[in-house]
Amino acid sequence: MTSVPPPSVSPINDNEAGAPPPEKLSPVDAIIMGVRFYSRLPTGDSPHLPLNFGKMIHFLPVASLLIGVFPALTILLLGAFGVQSLFVATVAIAMSAVITGAMAEDAFGDAMDGLFGGHDVARRLEIMKDSRHGTYGVLGLIAPFMLRVITLGTLIALSPVAASILWLVSALLARQAAPIVAVMLPPARSDGASAGAGILAQKDFAIGLVPALALFCFMALLFAGPIALFLALIFGVGLCFFWLKLLTRLLGGQTGDTIGALQLVLEIAALSAFILL
Repeated sequence: MTSVPPPSVSPINDNEAGAPPPEKLSPVDAIIMGVRFYSRLPTGDSPHLPLNFGKMIHFLPVASLLIGVFPALTILLLGAFGVQSLFVATVAIAMSAVITGAMAEDAFGDAMDGLFGGHDVARRLEIMKDSRHGTYGVLGLIAPFMLRVITLGTLIALSPVAASILWLVSALLARQAAPIVAVMLPPARSDGASAGAGILAQKDFAIGLVPALALFCFMALLFAGPIALFLALIFGVGLCFFWLKLLTRLLGGQTGDTIGALQLVLEIAALSAFILL
C-alpha cells in the first residue's frame, strides 16, 4: 500500500555514498534538481547532481509551478465542460499523486504509523522506516485524500478558475514551508533522506519562502479575499508550531517523512480556510 520511491531519491543516495553536493547551482540546475526530487516528471538526460537542498530550495517555487500546472489545468479543462466538481477534484488529486510519486501522501502515512504506533523514540523511528502501513498509516492515507477532494471539490463548484489557482499556490507554499522542520529540528536518525540532506540554513529557507509566500498572498487576495487569506496564514502558522512541538516530544527531531507529512497538512489547511467563507 506504499508508493514506489520516485527516481529523484538518487541524489540523496549519492550524498550518502559520499559524493559532495555542488557548492553552486545554476538556476536551471536548481530547478531541475527540484523537479527530480519532488516529482517523476521527465527532465532530460543531464546527470543527476548530488542533492544540495539548501541551494535547490531557492528555486523550488519554480519547480513547484511545473509540478502543479498539469493537475491545475485538468481542473480548468474538466470544469469548462461542466463535469461534477467532486469527480474533477478526485481526478486532479490522483494526477498530482502520480506526478509526485505520492511522496507527501506516503510520508504522511508513514509518519502517522510511527508517531502514534510506537511507545518510544526508537520504536517510532523503526515503524516509520518500515515500508508497510498499519492502521494509523492506512487512515493517514485515506483521511487527507478525502479532505482534499472535499475542499478542492467545494472550490471547483464555486469557480474552476479560482480553484485551480488557489490549489496551485497552496501546494506550492506548502512544499516550500514544510522544510521549516529541517530548520528548527535536528535529524532524528543518522541515516535516511533528512540526515543526508542535512540541517537547512535559515537564510536558504527564507530565500525560497519569500517569493512563494508573496505569490500565495497575491493569488489568495485576488481569488479568495483578505479574510480567507488571514485564516489560511493563521492555520498554517499554528499547524507548523503544533507539528514542531509534537515532533520534539515524540521524536526529539525530524525525518524526511515528517517534512512530507507537514507539506500535506499545510495544503489541506489552506484549502480548508478558503472554503470556510
